[in-house]
Amino acid sequence: MIKAELVKELRTITGAGMMDCKNALVETGGDKEKAINLLREKGLAKAAKKSGRVAAQGIVDSYIHLGGKVGVLVEVNCETDFVAKTPDFKEFVRDICLQVAATNPAYLEREEVPPEIVEKEKEILRGQAIREGKPEKIVDKIVSGKLEKYYQENCLLEQLFVKDQDITIAKLMTEKIAKLGENMLIRRFVRFEVGEGQDTSTPC
Repeated sequence: MIKAELVKELRTITGAGMMDCKNALVETGGDKEKAINLLREKGLAKAAKKSGRVAAQGIVDSYIHLGGKVGVLVEVNCETDFVAKTPDFKEFVRDICLQVAATNPAYLEREEVPPEIVEKEKEILRGQAIREGKPEKIVDKIVSGKLEKYYQENCLLEQLFVKDQDITIAKLMTEKIAKLGENMLIRRFVRFEVGEGQDTSTPC
């Protein structure tokens, strides 16, 4: 009997689907390390291979929230129009719309964060640590840890999925790639909020 907690733990580690994790544990007699290797050899390894293939099809979806106060547009690509029309793919795109509406990420991935923003953030975090009286020898470690949290909060692929806090958006996408058998990528997104960027200090 494979315990649900072990299945969930394996899913968190590998990003594979629940049934894939359960089957891997059954096949390996409940050995977590062997199950991890098996999943990498099967699903995740396949997903990694697919990541290099061209994804030029897909859909653009929209989501309006809070009675028209927040709107989101998202483009997600896959390899074929056939997969783009599947319920699983459409569900994934809708989930990304919901994620962007709920969390308002500034970037898709950490590589998009401008170097000057990273340096400014480091400067702020270092100043905070010093003001808090942290020993100089651990300040860099503290800054590094908090910078990781910054990426997790501001980069869509590194955020925790709002519907399942045990996985990131990147892992969610890896699951879909393995399940649908095609490379997928989130191309771009934009979020609008009523009144955003306006100066509300003076009446119109």
